[in-house]
Amino acid sequence: MLDKAHIENVLAKVQVAEAALSDPSVLGNQKLYREKIREHSALKKLEAVANTYFRVLADLEGNREIVNDPASDPDLRAMAQEEIALIEPKLPEAERAVLANLLPPDPADAKNAVFEIRAGTGGDEAALFAAVLFRMYCKYCDTKGYKISIIDANGTELGGYKEVVFTVIGENAYGHFKFESGGHRVQRVPTTEAQGRIHTSAATIIVFPEADEEDVLDIPECDLRVDIFCSGGCGGQGVNTTYSAIRLTHLPTGLVAQCQDERSQHRNKDKALGVLKARILDQRRQAEDAKLGKARLDLRGSGDRSQRIRTYNFPQNRMTDHRINLTLYSLDRIIEGDLSPLLTALQSYDQDQRLKEELGNGK
Repeated sequence: MLDKAHIENVLAKVQVAEAALSDPSVLGNQKLYREKIREHSALKKLEAVANTYFRVLADLEGNREIVNDPASDPDLRAMAQEEIALIEPKLPEAERAVLANLLPPDPADAKNAVFEIRAGTGGDEAALFAAVLFRMYCKYCDTKGYKISIIDANGTELGGYKEVVFTVIGENAYGHFKFESGGHRVQRVPTTEAQGRIHTSAATIIVFPEADEEDVLDIPECDLRVDIFCSGGCGGQGVNTTYSAIRLTHLPTGLVAQCQDERSQHRNKDKALGVLKARILDQRRQAEDAKLGKARLDLRGSGDRSQRIRTYNFPQNRMTDHRINLTLYSLDRIIEGDLSPLLTALQSYDQDQRLKEELGNGK
């Protein structure tokens, strides 16, 4: 059973957080205000699940008192016993929800997410699969109210993508998508296959949190190589006629970011610099994680983001996530943006792993 006093002590911070949101000194500090907003939101979620947990406990205690009271009416005791049978199965889930909301949040979860989808092995079919993945995420984002901002895209004549880089803008975007990094394999009959044979190809996805003003990262101009070139694309768009595309190379790390989505060279440079900063910070986070070591399986994968995490089998209408041994026979709906069952399962698994780690450390 959870420590009720500890939970109540944490919930006592709700009023403090609410008072802070109306404090002029907080309102005048955007960074602090965002922190307080996140803190208040987390506390309110904890408050909701804690109230449910306390209500379950109170109902159980009340019915057990009736059952254990020899003076109770037999019919009333029988009804109380039936209530206990209905309430008891709810207790573990209510307890788990409280524990999960007591876990320290990852500040990066609240940030926008930067996606990179690259065609892997499989030629034209791999590029077409990369386009399917991009469309899948776009459709899911539409249902969530997230906005997609394309940074760079290298299309093919058949409508595929050799590479597409974009930002998902919205509350907890990175928290939603942080487990999508890795190798995605597809098995299907390509439109380019005349004899109806099933081909296997792949695409690689990398997702990392977008850098924002809270991230202290100064990149001296001397550490950057700036290349300016003509924007490329399929179909001969007007954007191709000006030298507006920007490629930035961070010389100390070798990391590269480019943007050709805007007609303005200045705006393309700003977007590319934002992606470059996010890549540098992501690389540093991975290095820190490697130094600290982790007892649990990290669904975000290792530094080698090419490890295969998922298979999309079109003939069997099957999607399998190999990290959590989850198989869903609803691929037709998944590629149309119905990602909620998959993403929820990944988040629940990660939550379970974190709870095990926390409880193990507390022993």
